[in-house]
Amino acid sequence: MKKKPLLTLTLAAGLAVSTLGAPAIFAKPAESQQTQPFNVFDKKVLNKINVDNIYNNIDYLAQTPRVAGTEAEQNAIRFVKEQFESYGYKTELQEFQFYGYTAPTTVELSIEGYEGELNPLSFTYGMDGNVTAPLEYVGLATAEELKGMELTGKIALVQRGSISFAEKVLNAAAAGAEGVIIFNNAPGVINGTLGAPNDNYVPVVSVTGEVGQALKKALEAGELGEATINMEGAEGGMRTSHNVIATKAPTNKNKATGGIVALGAHHDSVAGAPGANDDASGTAMTLELARVLKDIPTNTELRFITFGAEELGLIGSRYYASQLSAEEKNRFVGYFNLDMVGSRDAGHLVINVADGEPNIVSDTSQASSARLNGEPTPLELGGSSDHVSFTEVGVPAASFIHRPLEPWYHTPEDTIDKISKEKLQDVAEIVGTAIYDLVRPENQGPKANKGKAQKLPHLYSEQQSK
Repeated sequence: MKKKPLLTLTLAAGLAVSTLGAPAIFAKPAESQQTQPFNVFDKKVLNKINVDNIYNNIDYLAQTPRVAGTEAEQNAIRFVKEQFESYGYKTELQEFQFYGYTAPTTVELSIEGYEGELNPLSFTYGMDGNVTAPLEYVGLATAEELKGMELTGKIALVQRGSISFAEKVLNAAAAGAEGVIIFNNAPGVINGTLGAPNDNYVPVVSVTGEVGQALKKALEAGELGEATINMEGAEGGMRTSHNVIATKAPTNKNKATGGIVALGAHHDSVAGAPGANDDASGTAMTLELARVLKDIPTNTELRFITFGAEELGLIGSRYYASQLSAEEKNRFVGYFNLDMVGSRDAGHLVINVADGEPNIVSDTSQASSARLNGEPTPLELGGSSDHVSFTEVGVPAASFIHRPLEPWYHTPEDTIDKISKEKLQDVAEIVGTAIYDLVRPENQGPKANKGKAQKLPHLYSEQQSK
């Protein structure tokens, strides 16, 4: 994105609505950030950023998918740790265990008497199975609807709505169903998850709302015979991953604020996707800003973190946040999160906050983008990344992402050739100068402002659970 003329200005309170279409949050950046001229302190960061470093590290990381708990992810973890250490950081690996899941390689559905395309999809945490049985429509598959219903030897045809996908499958299985087909209650596909593993699940697939309604109509007309669900290749079990943590103590301990400011990204990707943008871009930018800030005087503790198992539900960052002591939480000024910050094919940069409230991270970043680009980056309510884990424990946090997402999201086409150096440069400048504004010695340092601890499980994943 082309830079606008550099301005020294009082920021307007209004924010543009982003291309995602989500409601923008109207917020005024902190007063202390509004009148700083561009060249007072920003150039200490801007002059050091080397976008080629970011690009080359993305290229290295995106040679192969980095699924959490695999050897490929461990190779990425070692690379990140070695890079931090090469800059002179004290670096540690934080190990954690999690239930890992690999989606099935085969997802098949056939129904006697139906001539159209079915195009079934699996649900995360659904397991293998092969079952052939007559179909029976059971509505929403609530416990009340299924009370007294006998589904033994049947495959349940279920409509989305009212309760979670997992409850529908478990209710149908408890009534004797050998398999489940869930169809959407609106046009389009279901990008679904069962939320957690369960030995009582039966084979389950989803189809679109259009297919589901056609099946229901054909079933009522007596036109359908037996259905077959075949799922192969799904795997689940306990696995190990690590968070990588690099720490920089204040350079002048006599004037230290006692606060903590952190920057991070997730280093894992989904199966089959090299994850150049998601999220080698955020990981590589975290590395570069760590390099840039290493030898610049600061008065606040800095932490640079890459997280494992984000794609499975923010597992690494939730573990990190759970291990923070009460004293650390009280010292935490804020967390900056980088997730998908370089795709040429994505939309405009936005700042996501998980609780819908502006905070010191978003305010300071908006002030930086106004100084650099002439207007503040739009602020939106959004989750599905590691800033959610910090918000849940009361740490102010925000995530940087381009929306709408690129068409290559979570596909084998998320490769280095889709990365824009111009977008990388823009985000690195905004985030780097915002962080430095908080921790530079000339600044007396913001007081940590611990928010309310809260649970936001619905923001853990882009996948739908109901």
